[in-house]
Amino acid sequence: MDAKAHEIVPLPKEQWQGTPIPLSYTTREYYDVEIQQHDDGFRVDMVRKPMNPPVTHNPEDYDFPDSLYQPHWEGARAWGVVEDGKLLACIETCPEEWSNRLMVTELWVCEALRRQGVGHRLMEIAKAQAKRENRRAVILETQSCNVDAIGFYRHEGFELIGFDSCCYTNRDIERREVRFDMGFFMDRRQGRR
Repeated sequence: MDAKAHEIVPLPKEQWQGTPIPLSYTTREYYDVEIQQHDDGFRVDMVRKPMNPPVTHNPEDYDFPDSLYQPHWEGARAWGVVEDGKLLACIETCPEEWSNRLMVTELWVCEALRRQGVGHRLMEIAKAQAKRENRRAVILETQSCNVDAIGFYRHEGFELIGFDSCCYTNRDIERREVRFDMGFFMDRRQGRR
């Protein structure tokens, strides 16, 4: 592919709304979440462990597959890499006004473009938007079994800000697919606390 194919362009809602995002990945590791309750509090451990055998996650596995501009994301905006009318990578953001944070609601890069800086460039768009809008943080959701994504987000300066042990089912810990919330704090990047 030439450099033009890697150009990131706005994805207008009127053209891209409802476009499926083929999020698919194979996980060979996961973060095992263990919650211990004590009389005086809680202890949570999240330890990376091998996934034996590896598990592949596909859009068909979920009742609510990812797509751009879903109706519940009011104010969403999206950008992506498009070649011959085909979406090859994208990021979608949505303001969370009550908390003054910017949420990354979708981030996907096709296999052929991974490890070429496209994900970083997409994330830079979200960070620039947050700075422009004077947001205090950029936040996103991932899963404990998506170790590669967690590594990417950590490399981008995100840190774990929370988790939900029953977001997807009542057996998320057992299924090894716990929701992890991650955040990038704008003031820490600008030297303020």
